[in-house]
Amino acid sequence: MKILIVAGYAESLIRFRFELIKSLIASGYEVCVACPEVDPDTEAKLLQKGVSVYDIPLQRTGVNPVSDTQALLALVKLMRGIKPDVFLAYTIKPVIYGLLAAGLAKVPKRFALITGLGYAFTGKAVGLRGGIRKIVQILYKTALNKADVVFFQNPDDKRLFKELGITNSAAETRVVNGSGVDISQYSMAPLPANPVFLLIARLLGDKGVREYAAAAKIVKQKYPEVSFNLVGWIDENPDAIQRQELDAWVSEGIIDFKGKLSDVRPAIAESSVYVLPSYREGTPRTVLEAMAMGRAVITTDAPGCRETVDDGVNGRLVPVRSVNQLADTMIEFVEKTDLILKYGESSRNIAEQKYDVHKVNAYMLKEMGIVNETNC
Repeated sequence: MKILIVAGYAESLIRFRFELIKSLIASGYEVCVACPEVDPDTEAKLLQKGVSVYDIPLQRTGVNPVSDTQALLALVKLMRGIKPDVFLAYTIKPVIYGLLAAGLAKVPKRFALITGLGYAFTGKAVGLRGGIRKIVQILYKTALNKADVVFFQNPDDKRLFKELGITNSAAETRVVNGSGVDISQYSMAPLPANPVFLLIARLLGDKGVREYAAAAKIVKQKYPEVSFNLVGWIDENPDAIQRQELDAWVSEGIIDFKGKLSDVRPAIAESSVYVLPSYREGTPRTVLEAMAMGRAVITTDAPGCRETVDDGVNGRLVPVRSVNQLADTMIEFVEKTDLILKYGESSRNIAEQKYDVHKVNAYMLKEMGIVNETNC
């Protein structure tokens, strides 16, 4: 049996799906992956596991009928060539064009994983964004009708797709606990002596990066010794933070920018509290990583984010876009440092019980019919 996994970003195959790939291999599947611009390091790691790697001409962002049609045709050609028995895709474009191609190529079993709704669904649907949203909805509806099962990473996304008519009442849908985290690789780490806050994200407005910086400025006026670290990179996205904004935060001493890290564990170990003021997520992987390492979490009461925090147990929930409440919550942790340890221990327990990657993958494989419940 052969499975083809289509992704929009090569590194995600290692960071988010490598354990799933290894589980598929252990279940006797020949695994093939396809994504654009495969870097040598990712390719080498996949080839070492016996995975076949294919490069496809898929633009991760934007809506361009010509290039998107080329990607669709390339996927159809690829599938007709390798003849997979099972197809799985995640993120917007791989799901849409991958499922359409899988239908045309008559792949027997087809699955989609909705890892988040992206730029088109966050904020107000006005102007260009509103037009993009309508196009994405139509494409999603057409593509998802060809899926055997659609996996969502939170119940809000599942509900929204049904309300918008993207998935109908007969569609097979499941909610899975994010991408999971390997709790053996993200182990508990001692807390630093002084409070350190951390955000890891692509530098996008929708991730709440501006709110994080604004709240940090407020907190530092009262507690100048508190540190605010930021890990990430400026993304190719209409909502990207501008370089001059980032430079201003750094020059003012508000943010300590660490850049893009291949391994975020040292950054988490150096922090006391993990912060993600995002407007909407699938299930944020960075929060799961911080939880596994025993960190208290501040995130928003937003789809995907609210599932990770039991307010007052392993962290705090704040309203979306609320700089003042975010700052007040940060100050609460600075002034009540006992909460950092208490919430951090709870985070680790929740990660072990709910977000262990092996439990998450076992559920997905069972629902895909690849393994039975006894094997899980």
